[in-house]
Amino acid sequence: MSDLSHYRNIGIFAHVDAGKTTTTERILKLTGKIHKTGEVHDGESTTDFMEQEAERGITIQSAAITTFWKDHRMNIIDTPGHVDFTVEVYRSLKVLDGGIGVFCGSGGVEPQSETNWRYADESGVSRIIFVNKLDRMGADFHKVVEQVENVLAAKPMVMVLPIGREEDFVGVVDLLTRQAYVWDDSGLPENYSIQDIPADMVDDVEMYREQLIELAVEQDDDLMMAYMEGEEPAMEDIKRCIRKGTRDLVFFPTYCGSAFKNKGIQLVLDAVVDYLPSPTDVIPQDLTDEFGEPTGEVATVSVDEPFRALAFKIMDDRFGALTFIRIYSGKLKKGDTILNSFTGKTERIGRMCEMEADARKELDSAQAGDILAIVGMKNVQTGHTLCDPKHECTLEAMVFPEPVISISVKPKDKGGSEKMGIAIGKMVAEDPTFKVHTDEDSGETILRGMGELHLDIKVDILNRTYGVDLEVGEPQVAYRETITAEVEDSYTHKKQSGGSGQFGKIDYRIKPGEQNSGFVFTSTVVGGNVPKEFFPAIEKGFASMMDTGVLAGFPVLDVEIELFDGGFHAVDSSAVAFEIAAKGAFRQSIAKAQPKLLEPIMKVDVFTPEDHVGDVIGDLNRRRGMIEGQDAGASGVRIKALVPLSEMFGYIGSLRTMTSGRGQFSMEFAHYAQCPNSVSEKVIEEERAKKAAK
Repeated sequence: MSDLSHYRNIGIFAHVDAGKTTTTERILKLTGKIHKTGEVHDGESTTDFMEQEAERGITIQSAAITTFWKDHRMNIIDTPGHVDFTVEVYRSLKVLDGGIGVFCGSGGVEPQSETNWRYADESGVSRIIFVNKLDRMGADFHKVVEQVENVLAAKPMVMVLPIGREEDFVGVVDLLTRQAYVWDDSGLPENYSIQDIPADMVDDVEMYREQLIELAVEQDDDLMMAYMEGEEPAMEDIKRCIRKGTRDLVFFPTYCGSAFKNKGIQLVLDAVVDYLPSPTDVIPQDLTDEFGEPTGEVATVSVDEPFRALAFKIMDDRFGALTFIRIYSGKLKKGDTILNSFTGKTERIGRMCEMEADARKELDSAQAGDILAIVGMKNVQTGHTLCDPKHECTLEAMVFPEPVISISVKPKDKGGSEKMGIAIGKMVAEDPTFKVHTDEDSGETILRGMGELHLDIKVDILNRTYGVDLEVGEPQVAYRETITAEVEDSYTHKKQSGGSGQFGKIDYRIKPGEQNSGFVFTSTVVGGNVPKEFFPAIEKGFASMMDTGVLAGFPVLDVEIELFDGGFHAVDSSAVAFEIAAKGAFRQSIAKAQPKLLEPIMKVDVFTPEDHVGDVIGDLNRRRGMIEGQDAGASGVRIKALVPLSEMFGYIGSLRTMTSGRGQFSMEFAHYAQCPNSVSEKVIEEERAKKAAK
């Protein structure tokens, strides 16, 4: 049984082009996982990036690579580089216990670094910092450290100082041990020597070392008192304090080097072992019920607890369908039967494997803390909880918002249809917020998602990853319809054409329901004027009509129907007759109930530097937005607003222009609200014109 204290589940966070892939390559080389280092610019890196790197920063080669350093097992997990507003970003962060934030020595803290850092903060992930590319022109370690403080509002704990600048960068001084690590020009990571500190750096080393120890001993009152009285703590005590402060996100140990030139990576790996938390060090995850409410229990990381795991990534590669899981507690063996608590179905574990760069190592068993891939699981999606059938639980409730935006796509050539169908099937399995259906009238394929960027990325993947050339329609908003007045009405369905006829009479009230109530049917019939056995048929008839409203054919929301009287015929009445009566009643009365168009309102979270707040708020107001609040932080201001989705098309371009490229935003569905008349009339006119054209 492996010792969980020797596990490190880490991710590498970085702005595009800060050197995330190169850093990963060097870690794999140093730990003996690969023997030849592949370069990103040659297209030969082990964790080869998708062409969508610039938009997404997610490698598709593998989701987790297992390697070892100083008797410690490291699972290096791919983390999305860009927040594309889907569940996967949060799921990836959820399985990490720690991370390495990589910053470019010359680029510093770039906009995407801010986004990644903020999401890691919200997920409570402990990090160490690696300032990369110090051999580049314009690289300045101290400037980047300053930016981390000012832009990210984080506390960097400087652990090393660089020796030499730009092309003269040769190594680093370890402040704790007062030793200089100097690499030769061979470019080999193992070709370094430990030397005395360069004479011109002695004063700086002592100053920074003192700051480091002062910051560390704040984590232990007794050590702090002793230090103030002139007693320097032992090395183990300093490291223990640094580990505690790192785990609690008080500060972030900061290193530097050049991954490309193989300088400084060893000290980063030592820091992962010394300071980042093991699975048992982090706060256990809450268990919830199927609605997301905490049950009061937590998923304690232990091999002695019942089996619990989270599926955090689904992908298809040349070996078949892979489900990547993080085991939180218990053990898993080949041949075990486990329960998917979301679907309620059990699955038998066939092949399990550990990803080793681009190869796989077959496993017979796994335990709490492990990250592995299971081959050929059915009906498992991102975020599903897998558990012991005798101890059902949910690690996180699967509450997915409905897609609110759609686009139509069709392959440019006939041969692309089958290819597109297979590709879309795989993509839907990977992302539960991405939906697809075929428009029966036009035969077009409709992709539905959570926002413009979400669908842009999906189209890009279809094009570049799967080679499907597409014609893409304009984005369409998912409008809905509702009613605003109560109507009391009666409808009789009567048909006689020889033999037994059809008869059903219903008296009913149609009225507006509570927001988000959907469709509600009640019956207050007394005296048997409509026999109870026909109630389900009447409800079914009304419910089937909710898909198509009278204004523009959009689905109808929040309608309450009460059946209060009616009539039946002993011979001619049947369930079918009453179902037809309900459908006719809906058509007859819905137009009288003052129908209105509803539009999706989005919860928009905009992050902007302070000097652009006025411009951003003015722009949101012009987009019919309602500002809900502002939250000023050290690195800028977060503006929360409710904005109609139809006004948010192209927003990222406008925001970048207003904020000189530093603004970021995320957007999720909040609720439906009535459209203003001017908007409503325009949408209805467009929909009717479309139908007429068909």
